Amino acid sequence: MAVADSGSITQAARLLHSSQPAVSHQLASLERETGTVLLRREPRGVRLTPAGRAAVADARRAIEAATSAVRSARAAGEATGGSLRLGCAQSLVSVLAPVIREWHRRHPEVAITLRESTAADELHGFVDSDEVDLALMPAPVPGRFTITTVAEEEIVLTAPTGHPLAEQPTVRLEDLGGVPFVHYAAENGLSAWLDRSFARAGVRPEPVMRTAVTTAAPQLAAAGLGIAVCPVSALSDGFPGAVRSFSPRWVRQLVAVTSAEPDPLAARFIRNLSNHGVHVPHGVRTQLAADSPTSTKTR
Repeated sequence: MAVADSGSITQAARLLHSSQPAVSHQLASLERETGTVLLRREPRGVRLTPAGRAAVADARRAIEAATSAVRSARAAGEATGGSLRLGCAQSLVSVLAPVIREWHRRHPEVAITLRESTAADELHGFVDSDEVDLALMPAPVPGRFTITTVAEEEIVLTAPTGHPLAEQPTVRLEDLGGVPFVHYAAENGLSAWLDRSFARAGVRPEPVMRTAVTTAAPQLAAAGLGIAVCPVSALSDGFPGAVRSFSPRWVRQLVAVTSAEPDPLAARFIRNLSNHGVHVPHGVRTQLAADSPTSTKTR
């Protein structure tokens, strides 16, 4: 089998519009696979054989694809390109939002998509099936995943202004017994989680309405339907009701969940999440008990 010398390879590289090492490797592989001469040496240089002409388009595409793959992988590793698929518990969109905004500004070449859910099992499924690169959700999380704690979030009581519980600086879980309560619909994971917490404390609030939307419960409570218990991330600036901490302080851990060790792009996003923490609106923060700071990771 004929093998082209370095001068021949250089000319072949010009024919393929590619670098000499790439062409040399590609041609050698193709000639070994086919057992066919692809380049014919002539006194004035090299000429593609009929087999070479048949292969040249595919060879060029293969070289370009390999180059593109290296470029894309490098860009993803440096957060200058690629894509990042995020999953998120519905109530935590406000935690993700400022980080996504920052990435759109600093890393505009990274395409970011978001899938939300109110069910922990569904978020686990997104990670298991490789539909998302990472999911932000409350702990606990099954041991098959890799988790990174990014923040601690307070669980608070919300009520209409003037409600008897709002007159107290802090509230005990036991104070909720028999109190009209805006609860969550079954499809929202907070429903079962709160029911377990109430059962452990021997408390039975009286549900008067249910909502699947986490941010709706405190708004309904503030409107006078009763009280609601929610993560502080569910409260927005200008919240019209009263907000109180529990005693003892009630918190949950927020974790970034990946199927294995996060790749460089996901790892950088997780670090940014940890740096941002949970934003607590100023008006909400001032209502919470002075001796019960809202979080070690708040802004």
